Amino acid sequence: MSSPLELARPEIRALKAYDHAAWEPSLERLHANELPWAASDDGMCEGLNRYPEPQPRALIERLAGLYAVPPECILAGRGSDEAIDLLSRGFCRAGEDAVIVCPPTFGMYAIAARIQGADVLRVPLQVAQDFALDEDALLQRCTSNVKLVFLCSPNNPTGNLLSEPAVLRIAASLAGRALVVVDEAYVEFAGQPSLARHVARLSHLVVLRTLSKAHGLAGARCGTLIASAEIVSLLRKIIPPYALTQFTIETVLRQLEPVRLEPMRVRVAELGAERAWVAAHLRDCAGVVRVWPSQANFVLVEFHDATSALAKARAAGLLLRDVRSQPGLERALRITIGTPEQNRRLLRALQ
Repeated sequence: MSSPLELARPEIRALKAYDHAAWEPSLERLHANELPWAASDDGMCEGLNRYPEPQPRALIERLAGLYAVPPECILAGRGSDEAIDLLSRGFCRAGEDAVIVCPPTFGMYAIAARIQGADVLRVPLQVAQDFALDEDALLQRCTSNVKLVFLCSPNNPTGNLLSEPAVLRIAASLAGRALVVVDEAYVEFAGQPSLARHVARLSHLVVLRTLSKAHGLAGARCGTLIASAEIVSLLRKIIPPYALTQFTIETVLRQLEPVRLEPMRVRVAELGAERAWVAAHLRDCAGVVRVWPSQANFVLVEFHDATSALAKARAAGLLLRDVRSQPGLERALRITIGTPEQNRRLLRALQ
């Protein structure tokens, strides 16, 4: 099988990465132009006057354990957004290459491609089949200039899992032609195993994970790209040398201690039960046309009058996501599952 690096931009393959200050904790630092004193109220274990370790070894190992992959297959960055941007910059030549997206879906895939100057080809999900992936259409649309295929599962904003066999068939079919990037930001809420377990045998498969959702660390900004060691090594050339702050590193290490993972799983289970309760009661609202099944931490709802529903929610002090600009969602809103009090306040407003 050909190396996935053959798809990367030649100038990125040839690029010599920035030579950041060496990381040797056993020696005192007089090589990075840092202030030698920490601030008086600096609460970090490692002072904020020092640059953080690039791709911190302890963090990479902790993430590798969490996702059950080798450390060399892990790249940590500022949420999944940075990974999406890095992939676009590493594999797409401006004005020549393209990516495939499957709308309705997360908008950052197309934005990152456009910023890079890549074309965006759209293969819509099949609305009549609860937003199932159109496998045949996608493969037919994957021309020689397509370098990345972005798939979101569970999909945002529809909430459905894409068919794992279909995704794996696509990844196998496109080996040597394009990377298949599966964004699993919400997979913890689906109770399904990650596709990361297939990365070892499918070198053109990339999986994105985040701590923003199930782990409740959206403000810490820490996401993970899981891919072959070749891809990780390539993208390390173009990620900023100090992408993760010391605050993020220490916060994530603390929150990923084994003793803290079980409470996270309990919260995910509680949210799943609340999601089912909210969906059932939304279906009883007179203004609701349909509530789509969801395996994420939100539900997609079609209204007779979405504008009125938005106004009612706002009057109750609640913001909903207007997704009506996306294909097939002309009367739909995305509703994040909140606290029980918030959910009941929303239902009272809509009823």
